[in-house]
Amino acid sequence: MRAYRMLQWEQPPEIVDVAIPTPGPGEVVVKVAGNGLCHSDLIMTSMPQSIGDAIGWHMPFTLGHETGGWVHAVGPGVSSFQPGDPVVCVSPTSCGACEECVRGFDNCCEYGITGRGYGRDGGLAEYLLVRHTRELVLLQQLDPTIAGVLTDAGATSYHAVKRVLPKLVPGSTAVVIGAGGLGSFAVQFLRVLSSARVVVVDNNDARRAYALELGAHEVIHGVDEHTARNLRSVIGGRGAHAVLDFVGIDSTIAAGIGATRPTGAYGLVGAGGGTLKSDWTNHLPKGGEVFTFQGPTIADTREVVALAEAGLIRVDVDRFGLDDIADAYEALHCGTLRGRAVIVM
Repeated sequence: MRAYRMLQWEQPPEIVDVAIPTPGPGEVVVKVAGNGLCHSDLIMTSMPQSIGDAIGWHMPFTLGHETGGWVHAVGPGVSSFQPGDPVVCVSPTSCGACEECVRGFDNCCEYGITGRGYGRDGGLAEYLLVRHTRELVLLQQLDPTIAGVLTDAGATSYHAVKRVLPKLVPGSTAVVIGAGGLGSFAVQFLRVLSSARVVVVDNNDARRAYALELGAHEVIHGVDEHTARNLRSVIGGRGAHAVLDFVGIDSTIAAGIGATRPTGAYGLVGAGGGTLKSDWTNHLPKGGEVFTFQGPTIADTREVVALAEAGLIRVDVDRFGLDDIADAYEALHCGTLRGRAVIVM
């Protein structure tokens, strides 16, 4: 089969031929229908070997962690899935046995630092080996070609929105910074799950227009030293009850925290590598919370799939073939996509 693989550190991935995997006990092989692309893929392609060695990653491996498809083969002991079943693969990896996993915080599992598409073979291939059936979600009506984006872009933004829902009482305001692949899902979840006024901040004209189409009440251009002040001007009062930052650079962190009202919540989701360069005693929301996390839980993924199956959220994608994957990543990098980029196998 063909697969898009990292072969060497700090070198571009390549499409190569590899063997189709065979499932062992408890394992499932999925015939991939489509796999969504993520900004983290771009980060991995430039990762130095020193970091890879430190976290236990080994070359080569296949990229891709937003995967949907059909069960192709099952290993001994698997009875809950049958060949032909349409499924999506839960994006983060977890052991299922540690304290975090048994408490339902499987997105915090210490074993999740290595998983499908990050250190281990992922879904940018014709077939994918899934090691545990707990990592599969059965689909009913959704097309597995596009449903894989729900497992990361969808479920990660959903996890963030769930964290701030207690803050979003009637008359409240929620701010979404960055209306890309994750932020656009967050807009939808905020509208479906809360009565909050939703304000979106983005530099891209097309992304702001798309956010309005998805239900945002207002949009603001740009993130700079004036954004927090502009946000407070638009929001009014003492600031937003919740701010979700899907960018995560210095300017968005400063603007997001600056726009969060006392007792409010600021969630850092974007992995832009930014920092808060200020005196925390004067800038963090008094009586509020600042949080971050790494990916969604299995429960988040199941709930997002249920929302999509019920027609309560849209799954908009831009489709590319495997031979056009370089163009797809370029469009992702440049911000010219309308929906989530999906490689159709």
